[in-house]
Amino acid sequence: MCTSLRAGVFRSPLPVPARSTGKPHRPEEPAIATAVLFDVDGTLVDSNYLHVHAWRRAFHALDRNVDSWRVHRAIGKGSGKLLSTLLGDEDAGRIGDEAKELHSRFYLETADLLRPFDRAPDLIRALADRGIRVVLATSAAPDELKELRRVLDVDDVVAGIVSGDDVEATKPDPEPVFAALEKAGTAPEETIFVGDAVWDVHAATKAGVRTVSVLSGGVGAGELTEAGAVAIYDDAAAILAGLNESVLIS
Repeated sequence: MCTSLRAGVFRSPLPVPARSTGKPHRPEEPAIATAVLFDVDGTLVDSNYLHVHAWRRAFHALDRNVDSWRVHRAIGKGSGKLLSTLLGDEDAGRIGDEAKELHSRFYLETADLLRPFDRAPDLIRALADRGIRVVLATSAAPDELKELRRVLDVDDVVAGIVSGDDVEATKPDPEPVFAALEKAGTAPEETIFVGDAVWDVHAATKAGVRTVSVLSGGVGAGELTEAGAVAIYDDAAAILAGLNESVLIS
């Protein structure tokens, strides 16, 4: 159950621990955030459905039938984990490299369609103006990340960027979150992660970081709340509109 605070904003009465194997890092008492870690695809940039289409084209080219809704549910995982989820470990091992190459090619063909969500760059700049360190944490490959950075145009105010090439294990493993914490130079209890997928919530929870979720990636509020999100907004614009009352500030 979610409690509605106002239109477009939900907050869970009590955070629900993410379903994960292993013992998550337990944070100390939550503090006012001194850093905010942002997922990029589906959170700051309207790209999730371009990824779905690119993966579907890649699978079609390799004579693999994977339903689009299944692809969408795996978006947010690193590409290796996504392929294992959708194809199984054995088939992913056989065609994984080719599938990744095709996906990247098809995705970059649609780069002109990439756009930041409304007010997403403004949200990053508003946080930076308040002295909050902002780190981007994405599973994107370097060529994809280049396009994401181009459309966001916030490199001048972010404290760091973590990409898929910077870590060995991708979401829902917590390694990308730990890497982002290192870039931010903050403790987990002083940090908020903002993402659109349950995989973001799982990864952040394992690292002891609270998660604020957005609906802009296409995942429902109920599922995000059940995963453990402490607050849910429609999108980046809704976070910015309620920033002063949000867990990012207060």
